[in-house]
Amino acid sequence: MTVFKAFLCAVSLALASPSFGADTASIDALVNEAISRNLIAGGVVLIGNRDQVLFERAYGRVSSNPEARVMTVDTIFDIASLTKVIATTPAILKLAEERRLSLLDPVLKWFPEFAGRGKDSILILNLLTHTSGLDDIPLSNENALKSAIAGAAAQSIKGEIGSRFRYADLNFILLAELVRRATGAGLDLYAQASFYSPLAMHDTSFNPDKLRCSATLCDSGSLTGEVQDRLSRQLGGVAGHAGLFSTAANLARFSQMMLAGGALDGERVLAQRTVDQMTAPYFSRGGDVVRGLGWDIASPYSSPRGGFSRFSFGHTGYSGSSVWIDPASETFVVLLTARMDYKRVREFNRLRGELSTLASLLFAVPPELRDLTIFNDQ
Repeated sequence: MTVFKAFLCAVSLALASPSFGADTASIDALVNEAISRNLIAGGVVLIGNRDQVLFERAYGRVSSNPEARVMTVDTIFDIASLTKVIATTPAILKLAEERRLSLLDPVLKWFPEFAGRGKDSILILNLLTHTSGLDDIPLSNENALKSAIAGAAAQSIKGEIGSRFRYADLNFILLAELVRRATGAGLDLYAQASFYSPLAMHDTSFNPDKLRCSATLCDSGSLTGEVQDRLSRQLGGVAGHAGLFSTAANLARFSQMMLAGGALDGERVLAQRTVDQMTAPYFSRGGDVVRGLGWDIASPYSSPRGGFSRFSFGHTGYSGSSVWIDPASETFVVLLTARMDYKRVREFNRLRGELSTLASLLFAVPPELRDLTIFNDQ
């Protein structure tokens, strides 16, 4: 073995195995400190790469009740706005792949309710990148979906379409309805058939097994197995911006599919070019904000990126969830928590970012080094 290869071997071993120069106790300390500070009641951390799960551990309990169930790695969580990238975005991109719609379709093509309202130039693409100029609005309890569409059609555009970034759940409420109009089925059914069933994500749905769910806080107390987001509840629990429930292991499979270019275990659910398009940079605010389609890359919401590369992408959920994926090292981190204090936003984002940094330091082995742990050079 040459000296150079021996060096690479040592580096690969040191990076690939936490027992060589890396201490996963730092992850335990980070999460346990968040529990002790009453930031979260408990949670699940999963770190993996394209090929395997590298770290998976549960902490604390499913709620702040001291007699609540102990958290387990298969606990189901309300993943809130991760719905946007685990359900809605891939559904829209799949429909585009099937030529049932185009990302350059005017929204007016699918929503005749917008006719004569001065919104002819809003494209499906603008909804996906939050550059539609639309803002969130309150919904009617009597017919929430109808009021969402009517409110979107009636409101004044804020700024220039395509250049003003304004994160709004309304964009994805409209996209979920677009899926229904394009397929004749709801987002839940289309996503289940197109992604969750073929990827063996059996614990991912809009209607979870409540006995396995972690609790989430709401204005009236706590919810278990019922979506926390008020707008999603008004829409019946199936919505494009929130409402999906999942486990860390299921989100790991989705992340591995993304890293593998749309396929996993022989099941292709998206074309490579579709994944590339979904995670390519789309610029707004003069380049200050960089988004993918649905996914976040570099924006005011990107603190969970931590030490991952500038090519990484991810998303967060208000309930205490986040996923961040780094194609450069083919590594990802999933954080699902029973969040307790929603006012401590910076503190919670720091937890997300520090976890990603630890994942990067402990597990992010460059793909070109991953196969260099054993050599046959004699």
